[in-house]
This record gives sequence, structure tokens and C-alpha cells, in this order.
Amino acid sequence: MPEQARESMDFDVVIVGGGPSGLAAACRLMQLGEAAGREISVCLVEKGSEIGAHILSGAVLAPKALHELFPDAVERGAPLGVPVTDDRFHFLVNDTNHILLPSWAVPKASRNGGNHTLSLGNLCRWLGEQAETAGVHVFPGFAAAEILYDGNGGVRGVATTDMGVGADGEQKANFEPGYELLAAYTVFAEGCRGHLGKQLMERFDLSAGATPQHYAIGLKELWDVPGEHHHPGRVLHNIGWPLGRVRGPGMGSFLYHQENNQVALGIIVDLAYKNPHLSPFDELQRLKHHPLFARTLTGGTRVSYGARAIVKGGWQALPKLTAPGALLVGDDAGFLNMLKIKGTHTAMKSGMIAAETVFDALARGDAGTDLRDYRARVDASWLGEELHRARNVGPALHKFGPLLGSKYARVDQLLARGRMPFTLKNPVADHDRLLPANRARRIEYPKPDGVLSFDKLSSVFLSNTNHEEDQPCHLRLADAEAPVRDNLPRYDEPAQRYCPAGVYEVVSSADGPRFQINAQNCVHCKTCDIKDPAQNITWIAPEGTGGPNYGNM
Repeated sequence: MPEQARESMDFDVVIVGGGPSGLAAACRLMQLGEAAGREISVCLVEKGSEIGAHILSGAVLAPKALHELFPDAVERGAPLGVPVTDDRFHFLVNDTNHILLPSWAVPKASRNGGNHTLSLGNLCRWLGEQAETAGVHVFPGFAAAEILYDGNGGVRGVATTDMGVGADGEQKANFEPGYELLAAYTVFAEGCRGHLGKQLMERFDLSAGATPQHYAIGLKELWDVPGEHHHPGRVLHNIGWPLGRVRGPGMGSFLYHQENNQVALGIIVDLAYKNPHLSPFDELQRLKHHPLFARTLTGGTRVSYGARAIVKGGWQALPKLTAPGALLVGDDAGFLNMLKIKGTHTAMKSGMIAAETVFDALARGDAGTDLRDYRARVDASWLGEELHRARNVGPALHKFGPLLGSKYARVDQLLARGRMPFTLKNPVADHDRLLPANRARRIEYPKPDGVLSFDKLSSVFLSNTNHEEDQPCHLRLADAEAPVRDNLPRYDEPAQRYCPAGVYEVVSSADGPRFQINAQNCVHCKTCDIKDPAQNITWIAPEGTGGPNYGNM
């Protein structure tokens, strides 16, 4: 079959990713163009089947950035869920006991007065509608697969995935080449560990001078619960059990009472953990049997499940945010305030600042330049101030553990107000933290009871995950032998446990153990790309529309 040429389209700005940062950037660009009486062409591509399909968050929203972007957001019908009316923090002592922390023990920035608990996916769907109404070309179901460069090595745009390529790499009868989307500036808003953002980091050495980025994995379930167990506006954040006993920096958990007799619950596991036997998925299943959760869930029905990696390195891990023709926003750059336990408002603000930077460059007639003033604008904004004040919280949790780290955070924030005369560093990357399996305590997880706790495959079913089966595997191994040759004897191949979707298995065969990749199950969390101790797994975008289809998450 003859090779088909790609079609190309030209825009002023191309945005990769339909999450809160990318959508905020798109909306802000159109606002600026309208205010200046200048026509501007903006294209946004999203790999999910629709805007919001791949969006997963707790979520509690600090609405500051949203109200800056749309002062009339409420009048426009923004789905803000329910206001937080009952804000609680607990230390889980063990599997039965907990301590309610007094408000004075919780840093002010971590409290949730004035915030809302909502579905971030629904908010992104609404933002997508605002963007389209303003004239943004929104293309869901198109995954950006390749960065395009100009003759000087600057970013010229992106190409979307070819559709209809078989697992053998050959074109199928339904083959359609991807599109080249060309622009004066490309904004990368892929979310945590974006695969194109990762390429930009390497090509332009954007992480030079920054500490290694750090991550966590967040796993979430949505439940319908009996009315007598439901308290709209109540939010619970917890530290301690079940991971307080595991060697490493620990975890956090949450339980949010949202609209329509639904609760969102989940666990955040720091990917700097050391024990290779740890399974974040099984820790979540164990967590739900704690009385603090069980008394709400009993009699309820689980309706959705999902997982995603979370960037949490903080101020000192921020990379250089620009390259010629390109800007990084949101989780692609690392904008998350760990102290506030939320990142949507910071992601949105980064997108808005990027939009203002790009618009000013276009007004000057610039194209493809390195817009280094973007970082200066970030630093001068409330986003920069927030991140700088919270810069020592994450490293303190790594260095001192969840309990002592939380005590340090209180001193840092309550007494010093985030202005300590030093900056803590965390120089060891997450994938370098694992102990050999024979030096770590083996963890025996209880079998799921089918009432409060469940297995991985039934959970993945609730995520509505699907991929075209006959396509190249989007989980690439640099060395196909490394999992069995190196990771299995040294770490008992931890991919079997850190993956929240059962993608990776070690199966027995007549020729010995074999590493199996069940790519169809992948929920696009990116944990494997981060935590694999050999850094042997690279996550790339599969065909557009592949992956989870989250509803109300």
C-alpha cells in the first residue's frame, strides 16, 4: 500500500491536552484576542474520546483561578459541585483507630473553607464548551504522537497518531495518516509525565539545575451510598495507616461527600516508596475496611474506578518552562501545591499565564522564539508565591516521613509562613529508591470480599477502559529481557504490583518466567514510566480515543 502523505493545518497556537491547564490557556487566548479586536486561531487536541474522558482527581477545587478566568462562572453554569462545609483531618493510628486533628494543627493553606468538592472531569467538559463557544478548534480523540521541528531545531507543532496501524507495524485497510498541526507556538498540557513533554525535557535539557521530579500515584473510586450515610460538603483528609508502617514516606487518603448521594474516596501513595512488595491498589482496598470509611460505604455501590500519577516535586523540581516555540503548563511542568493538597487552580493559572505570554509574543509579530519571560511571569504571580512558600513541605515528608514531616510543615507554615532561610532538597529520583526484595518486608494483602474491596480486573472494568487491540503496544521496553533478567531476581518485578490495572504480569511457561504486557488494561496513569527501577518502560500515546472513559470522576 503506498504511503499516504499527512495533511497539515496552520494555527497561531496549538495546545496539546484537554485538562484544566490546556483548556484555561485556550479560553484565555480567545479572551485576549476578543479584547484586542484581533483574530487568533487556536487548536486543542485531546487523546481521550471526549474532553474529560481521561480526567481524574479527588477533587476539591480552590476556585481562585476559575473566577479569574470567568468571573461569571456561576452564572454560566460551571459545575462547581457542593461547597465544603465540614473540613476534617485525621491521623489513622491503625486499622481501627483514628485521631481527629484540631484545626490549629493543620496549616491554614491546607484547610478547605471556600473550596468546592466536585467532578474535575465535568468541570473540564464545561471548560471545553466555553472554549468551543469562543472559537477554539477542539479535537477530542486525536493523540499527539510526535513533536515537529523547524529547520532551526525549534518546535513547529505536533503530529497526531496514525490510525489503523496493526500490531505488526503494517497499515491495515482502515489506515488513516495523522495530521500535522503547525503553529507559531505549541503549549504542552499533557498532564503528569506527558510523553512529548518528556522528550522536550531531554532534547533541550530543561531539567538542568532542578532537583529530580517526584511523583505519587492516586487511586480513586466513586460510590453511591445510602442517604443516611451521606453528608454533602464534608471532606476528610487523612495520613498514617495503612502505609505509615511501611518503610518510606507514606501516603494520604481522602473521602469527599459530593452531590447526589455520591462519595469520592481514594489513596495517594508517594512513588518514592522503598518496599518493592507494596501494591498501591491493594492498599486502597485495605483502606476501605477502616471504620472511618466503612461506615460510609456499607450498603453502597461502587460505580467507578481510576488511577493517575501526580507530580509533586515542588518549586525546586520545576524545569525550565520553555523551549523555542514551546511552553510547558500544568502537570507537564510540575505545578502542584502539595501544601494545599490540590493542583487544579495552579494548573489553570499556569495555562492562563502561558496564554498571556504567547498572546503578547504574537502581538509583537514573534513566532517560534523561546519565551523565557513566561517563567518570570509565573514567579511574579500568586502561583509563584504559593509554590515558593510550600517548597519545603514535600521534601520534608520525604526526609522525615509522614508524621515528623507533617510536624515540620506546621512549623514551616505556621511560624515561618513558608519563608525559611533555606530550601530542602530531595535529590534521589523515585525509581532509585527501591530496596532489593530480600531486604524488604513482604506484605500479605487480604483477599477482596466483593463488598468493600475488589480485584484489579473488576475495577478496570468500571473505568470503561478500551484500546483497539490490533495496534502497536504503547508500552515500550528498551530491553525486552530486563524485566525477567534483572527486575525479577532483584525486586520481584515490582511492575506486577505498582501498576493499578493489571497491565504487567510475570507468567510461567515451559521456558521459564515470561514478562507479559496486557496493554488493553492500561488506564494511562504513567506509573510504570516513573517507577520502573531500570527506567526500561516508556509510555507513549496509543491511537486516539484509547484508554479510560471516566464519567463524573
